[in-house]
Amino acid sequence: MGDIKDKLDKAYEDKSFSEIADAPVAALQGVSDDDAQKLKDAFNVKTIRELGTNKYFLWAQAFAKLAE
Repeated sequence: MGDIKDKLDKAYEDKSFSEIADAPVAALQGVSDDDAQKLKDAFNVKTIRELGTNKYFLWAQAFAKLAE
């Protein structure tokens, strides 16, 4: 995964993986509060863990991998 610091907002750079997984999706660099609200509204995704385990995102990843 490389250096995680460039993938997270500064406030989350020194957190444990468990704390990061339970952080709001807006803790990911490039995900705004507005983006986070849209994910919540569309998929009821509030945390990074929920984003990473959401069945629709997992299905999309699988199809993308199979298409390679």
